Amino acid sequence: MAVFRMINHTNSAERWLRHPQSVWPRKALFQIHLWTGLILALYVLVMSLTGAVLIYRRELSKAFSSQPRIVAGAGPRMTADQLKQAAARAHPGYEVNRTFESRNPNQPVELWLERGSQKIQRLFNPFTGADLGDPLKPGFRLILWLVDLHDNLLSGRLGHAANGIGGACVTLVCFSGIIIWWPGVDKWRRSLTVDWKANSRSFHWSLHSALGFWSFAFILMWGISGIYLAWPTPFNGLVDYLQTGQSRDLRFGDEVLAWLARLHFGRFPSIPLKIAWTIFALVPVALLITGTLMWWYRVLGPWYRRNLAGKTQVQFQRPRPASDSAAAFQSRSTF
Repeated sequence: MAVFRMINHTNSAERWLRHPQSVWPRKALFQIHLWTGLILALYVLVMSLTGAVLIYRRELSKAFSSQPRIVAGAGPRMTADQLKQAAARAHPGYEVNRTFESRNPNQPVELWLERGSQKIQRLFNPFTGADLGDPLKPGFRLILWLVDLHDNLLSGRLGHAANGIGGACVTLVCFSGIIIWWPGVDKWRRSLTVDWKANSRSFHWSLHSALGFWSFAFILMWGISGIYLAWPTPFNGLVDYLQTGQSRDLRFGDEVLAWLARLHFGRFPSIPLKIAWTIFALVPVALLITGTLMWWYRVLGPWYRRNLAGKTQVQFQRPRPASDSAAAFQSRSTF
């Protein structure tokens, strides 16, 4: 019995090395990879596109956050109470709950007002009390909206937790994908490049395979860091466990977690490095497109041809009733 098991194990390993498509665990992982990827399609699309934009969050925030400069008036600056009265006249029913004055005397004063559950932010001229408008430009508000969409899916704590589940699923897709990628010892070199001369079905497969291999480390990093950003407590607990008794000022584990967050958002001072990060951030979109096309070739296309296409052809070829044919013959014979 032991000899039989050893022979069976050897045969399985040989098949995995040379013909992995025939090994049943690989088939099971393929289904997991396929359906998990399809379920995550919209999520991956949103995360990739918003993440690619937010790599330039600091640059975009600076571009959209400039405030108008005010020329000093002839008289003295208004007091805080006078500005509140001017705000009350400009927005009846609202009360000022916060005041932000700039160190630069030529900058406007920002006031936060509220009326029940309604809250607004306005800029006021500190010399005349004139309402200068919203302190946040539409572009800056768009950036804040993208941040909320990427971090919380516009759903607060619930969306933040859902991002952790999404990160775990992306990690699962990565590990299953790298196992599925293995084509055998005789073909693995071809799976590193794209076959530009292949037909559409083989081309999409080779493109998906090559992109998945070369971007594996990046996508895995985004999956794991997505879990960490949603649920940091287990990661911090692991660092505490591994580095018990060490100073908590500059521990290696804390630096690793800080770098994990920095890599997730692409927080680099170098613009060329940010551009490279943007390209890799958009790779999941290409994987999504090629994966969907492969699903069409493998599942939807054959199903459509078996079911819908055949019915449509039968409907078009359905013969007309004899009475309709006779009536048509009579109408033609009258001319």
